[in-house]
Amino acid sequence: MEVILLERIERLGQMGDVVAVKPGYARNYLLPAKKAMRATKANLEVFETHRQQLEAENLNRRDEAQQVADRLDGLKVVIIRSAGESGQLYGSVNARDISDAVTKGGFTIQRNQVVLERPVKSLGLFDLRVRLHPEVDATVTANVARSEEEAAEQQRLGRALLSAEAEEAAQEAQAAEEAQAAAEAMFDPEAAEQAKEAAAGLDDDAEDGADGAAEAAAAPSEEAKPEAEGDSEKDPT
Repeated sequence: MEVILLERIERLGQMGDVVAVKPGYARNYLLPAKKAMRATKANLEVFETHRQQLEAENLNRRDEAQQVADRLDGLKVVIIRSAGESGQLYGSVNARDISDAVTKGGFTIQRNQVVLERPVKSLGLFDLRVRLHPEVDATVTANVARSEEEAAEQQRLGRALLSAEAEEAAQEAQAAEEAQAAAEAMFDPEAAEQAKEAAAGLDDDAEDGADGAAEAAAAPSEEAKPEAEGDSEKDPT
């Protein structure tokens, strides 16, 4: 189905664009929400007739949304949830939870204005978009913690506060990474190559020494051979 967009729709088009969409998406969302109308010849004429008025109204709504965004942007909200030692929630935090927390923070928004690709399922700090207008977004931070005290500590650390065991494991992993980085920094490729060459030189010297010793061992046997032959000639028997 082809429709005329009456406002900007992310990943779809700008106001006035004629786009093809699935019939269900148009009937269940775009048309009832007055975000689009069917792309008929009559509707195209109506749109062009009222285009300037629609653009002016959209500009006013955008300006109002921007004023709210300037105050809302950077808002931090705390959401208390139960979680296991690994930080996984017993449940999840969805768009409605975020909108309720933002509304308690002094800004009335609807859950469909929260841009949440998937529910939050762990403790921590999450930056989320709130769409105040098709062209205006604000960012809020959801601090998901097991208590207000834990939320304050997470805010100070800038990360999720896990159990003592998980915290210790994370510290050990970080220490191992730092040790590995230090070892790599101390490694000198040039010195390693020089050591390799020196080792090769020692192998060559050892091989030469072995050859000399073999020759020296063979020499006396050659000198003793004529004497033995001479002795046999003098033997009267």
